[in-house]
Amino acid sequence: MSPFARDRAARGRPVHRPAELLRTAEDLHDAAAHFGAPGKNAVVMTMGALHEGHASLVRAARERVGDKGFVVVTVFVNPLQFGAGEDLDRYPRTLDADLEVAFDAGASVVFAPSVDEVYPGGEPQVRITAGPMGELLEGASRPGHFDGMLTVVAKLLHLTAPDLAFFGQKDAQQLALIRRMARDLNFPVEIVGVPTVREADGLALSSRNRYLSVDERRTALALSGALFAARDRLAAQEALRARAAALPGAQSRAEALSRLGEARAAADAHAVAQAAEGRGAEAVRAAARTVLDDASRAEPPLVLDYLALVDPADFTEVADDHDGEAILAVAARVGATRLIDNVPLLLGATMSTMFGATP
Repeated sequence: MSPFARDRAARGRPVHRPAELLRTAEDLHDAAAHFGAPGKNAVVMTMGALHEGHASLVRAARERVGDKGFVVVTVFVNPLQFGAGEDLDRYPRTLDADLEVAFDAGASVVFAPSVDEVYPGGEPQVRITAGPMGELLEGASRPGHFDGMLTVVAKLLHLTAPDLAFFGQKDAQQLALIRRMARDLNFPVEIVGVPTVREADGLALSSRNRYLSVDERRTALALSGALFAARDRLAAQEALRARAAALPGAQSRAEALSRLGEARAAADAHAVAQAAEGRGAEAVRAAARTVLDDASRAEPPLVLDYLALVDPADFTEVADDHDGEAILAVAARVGATRLIDNVPLLLGATMSTMFGATP
């Protein structure tokens, strides 16, 4: 039993052999050959500074592969995905704490290679290109970021040879691009998305949260606040549509909402009008912008990078009359710290189902 495993066993913590810190691809290959199980090998890729969000990925991986499965957690700060002026040098490196988080959550090994181990010939001349989706939103704000991310993910998929790879939905565009790469390039791996983990106040867990001062954190709550406001607006609108759909004898969405509006207090007239016109996407954007605009006047202010309501398939902006799945994504700076967040939404499903696509 390794020193890590002995220590966890002594404290009554779970032990999933071999529970070792590995530094080279050769050691990783040997461990996988000895402890891996066909169909039950998983990887969780991180850049370290692990928190509960990462732990949730490791637990999800352990649950999928079972006690006898092999779960690799990679810790590697990838220089290829940091642009000029970004925080590569100050990105937190907390390997000892990372080992504790990873092993307690169920990791079999932690693979923490050096830059020279991952890129033995220096920066690779051949890289994965993210394509049109990689030029939108995060890609537009951070040119080259997704090319560097996909390149290292591809390398780590080859090195770890997993059956399943787990990624957080907080980085929704990254997750979508990894899924697309695996599909387009025939990687023999299932890409599994795990829901965003949030702190008690709603802020999405991120390694960068530690950079926020008390006042900056208060302002940063506008990111999740905007998303929740949009989600709540949509839920209220869909609830109104559902009530309209239940009215007997209504032949269309517009008629049902008109009849419902006549029976409601005048205070509801605006909501009824919005629902009747099918402006779910517009209402979602407006609700989020209201919160973000308020935060832009806070001290310290929130500086918005983007707010986008996008199709999860390609991350292009959806039309105002969009029905179906969408992702509301936001990115902003508070002080020197840049944060991202998102929520998945389902637009227009209730009334489209009841009355069809035509109002």
